[in-house]
Amino acid sequence: MELILKYFPHLTEDQITKFTALQSLYEDWNLKINVVSRKDIDELYLRHVLHSLGIAKFISFNEGSNILDVGTGGGFPGIPLAIMFPDSSFHLVDSIAKKIKVVDEVVEGLGLENVKTTNSRVEDITGHYDFIVSRAVAAMPTFVHWTKGKIAKEQKHTIKNGVLYLKGGDLEEELKDYKNIVVYNLSDYFSEEFYETKKLVYLPLKYKG
Repeated sequence: MELILKYFPHLTEDQITKFTALQSLYEDWNLKINVVSRKDIDELYLRHVLHSLGIAKFISFNEGSNILDVGTGGGFPGIPLAIMFPDSSFHLVDSIAKKIKVVDEVVEGLGLENVKTTNSRVEDITGHYDFIVSRAVAAMPTFVHWTKGKIAKEQKHTIKNGVLYLKGGDLEEELKDYKNIVVYNLSDYFSEEFYETKKLVYLPLKYKG
C-alpha cells in the first residue's frame, strides 16, 4: 500500500481503505479460484495495482465517464481504476466465468458501486464507451477488431476517446500500421525496475455509428 501512496499521495480515506483491502481479498479468493500467480499475489501492488494505475498517470477520468475493461482477468486494470475514479462507471468483461466470479466477489467486498461485470466475449457487448482499457490480452490489430464500434461519440475529455492499452516489450512491428498511436514508457511515471519495459499505448478512435 505504501507503493500506491508513493505515487498517489492525495487519496481519500475511503480510497486508502479500499486499496488496502485488495491484498486480503485477493489472497482469500485466489486460494479458492486461482486467477493470480503465487509470485504476483506476493507483489500484488507492484505488478497489478500500480500497473493498472499507470493509466491514471496519463488521464483523470471525468465524472460520468464510461470505461470498458476488456479481458479484465482478476479485475485489472478495472478495479484499481474504479477505486481511483469513483465518479466514473466501469464495465469489466471477461470470457472466463471463474475470473468474473472473483471480480464479482472483490467488487462486493470493496463495496464498489461504480462497477458492473459481464461474463462474455467483448464482441458480444453492446454499448459505447469513452475509453476502452486492457492489459495485453491480444495484439493491437486483434484488439481493435474486437472492440470495433464501441467508442462513444461524445467527447468528455481533452484527450480524444480511444484505447488505453498496457503492454510490454518491443511493440514496433505490432503498431506499425497505426499513424496516430502514442506510446508512453511507464518508467517515466514509476521508478521500480518492474516498469523498465512496461508501456501505455494510447490509440484515439473515432465513433462509428
